[in-house]
Amino acid sequence: MAFLMLGAVSSGILGPFTVDYLVVAGGGGGGNDQFGGGGGGAGGLRSSVATTGGGGSTESSLFISGAFTYTVTVGAGGQGGTTAGGNNSANGGNSSLSGTGFTTITSTGGGRGGGNAGGGSRVGSTGGAGGGGQGNGNNAGGAGTANQGYAGGQGTSGGTGAGGGGGAGGLGGNGILLNDGGAGGAGVSNSITGTATDYAGGGGGGAYATGGAGGSGVGGTGNNGGAPTANRGGGGGGNRNYLDNSGGGGSGVVILRYPEGLTAVFGTGLTGTESAASGGYKRATCTAGSGLINWK
Repeated sequence: MAFLMLGAVSSGILGPFTVDYLVVAGGGGGGNDQFGGGGGGAGGLRSSVATTGGGGSTESSLFISGAFTYTVTVGAGGQGGTTAGGNNSANGGNSSLSGTGFTTITSTGGGRGGGNAGGGSRVGSTGGAGGGGQGNGNNAGGAGTANQGYAGGQGTSGGTGAGGGGGAGGLGGNGILLNDGGAGGAGVSNSITGTATDYAGGGGGGAYATGGAGGSGVGGTGNNGGAPTANRGGGGGGNRNYLDNSGGGGSGVVILRYPEGLTAVFGTGLTGTESAASGGYKRATCTAGSGLINWK
């Protein structure tokens, strides 16, 4: 776990201030199956700047009135299934922010896509957004988490069309006809950085014919081991058959927005950057690892 310290302000800003956040979990890996692996579900999304995933309302900003110690965790993307390892895909890792004065903010990792390689489950796993169901058998997608993401899509009754993974902004698509994969669910647009950016789209389902598209251009495409965009929490694309790998999930991200008079100092072990001042704010973007961060 990484520790986020919101310390005393020494830059001319005295007294309390607010911090806004975007917390996106890692996306789930795509499923591995001979009849099309389900798309991975997107990582759960919570934010105090725009609507959260799953149709939830915008959350409250954090009110900082003293020097407290906080904890931040950035979730990694779940592994995609490999031809040598059966359906060894995995859910994404949780991202969270916790500390004194507020309830822990946790975004749940995306569910892995369904697939029966190596005896794996044909149904999509539950997660922040649920993984898509394997093709051939009406296999269900996994459920999403309330106010974080939506459920994955269902596989076709026959053929190879697997369901797409759920996204933070919409349901994963069902497999189409017999041999086309469902599209990954839509992501959610968020402007905490000052620019509208899509996060947490679901991975496309695999199929013999056409793999499903990744949600909002963020999730991985089905059939080609589609890799999601890094640090957007997208789900991995499902594979076409046993001879192809499925895509791993995209890594999560934690972005914090605070008054421009503050300067963030990142400790050892935490990968992050601070933006230039814009619109009265700076932003600290944490993309991997763990460690201390202070404001001065």
